[in-house]
Amino acid sequence: MTAPDALQELEARVRDLEGTAQKTGQNLDAALTPLRAEVQRLRESRPPPTRWERVQLARAAGRPTALDYVERLCTEFHELHGDRRFGDDPALIGGPARWQGIPVMLLLQEKGRQTKSKIRRRFGSANPEGFRKAVRLMDLAEKFGLPVVALVDTQGAYPGLEAEERGQGWAIAESIRRMLSLRVPAVCVVIGEGGSGGALAVAVGNRVLIQENAWYSVISPEGAASIIWKDAAQAPLAAEALKLTAPDLLGLGIVEEIIPEPVGGAHQDADAAAVPVGEAVTRHLRELMAQSPDELLRQRGERFRRLGAFAEG
Repeated sequence: MTAPDALQELEARVRDLEGTAQKTGQNLDAALTPLRAEVQRLRESRPPPTRWERVQLARAAGRPTALDYVERLCTEFHELHGDRRFGDDPALIGGPARWQGIPVMLLLQEKGRQTKSKIRRRFGSANPEGFRKAVRLMDLAEKFGLPVVALVDTQGAYPGLEAEERGQGWAIAESIRRMLSLRVPAVCVVIGEGGSGGALAVAVGNRVLIQENAWYSVISPEGAASIIWKDAAQAPLAAEALKLTAPDLLGLGIVEEIIPEPVGGAHQDADAAAVPVGEAVTRHLRELMAQSPDELLRQRGERFRRLGAFAEG
């Protein structure tokens, strides 16, 4: 039995015992404590995950969604609906809230938790009205002087025919343009998947942070593999070429900070995963709130102009 197989078997045993304890009310701590300790030891002894393994961790069942973090880190969240042009989009939601006491405007790409909600939210892939709603919320944030906090988690904008008919590309471009022009602080966090323009539309922040096992790229590994090798099964190879993981992005200057996750991934302990997310966003918000609107605008513009710059020798 390989180490990963042993770990998976132990994790399954722990889940079974925890389920039994919850259903029956039995105290099974005597059996669970040594098993949990062994699970922790095996997790810590594993080598760092490959790029493709990190992609899989970003998609792991039970990984906290945007609303999971809001429930743990925010108070007084009031969701606002609709783009005032076509309708509401449950894949991209938001509204005013207090982030650990700081009044903010939230932009949330929400994948959903259960099967029905995932389908309703299209796994976080927004239609044009979602991006137009984001623009409306950014307008309100600027009007009332609220910093913007965006939690990014999508494989990309919704690719359906109806989305294209309603101006998907234009809506994404308008969201990017509006976020670039914000005169309030903007902190963006990639909490899972950050795919293509659907992610960039709400990730044009003064600071862009990323969780340890999240990914952020111009295209998904499967999409790149389908284009380059005509075979989506080559996704692990594409992930290596894309350099889409948090360490890659930090080295390239695309993100400012990597937010650590619990050993084994954020899906192992949502409460523990939320703590460093809250701390990092709060710290960056307080730093940015000390800057003037002109400074924020200039810094954000310079930040994105630097990306992809190179010099010929």
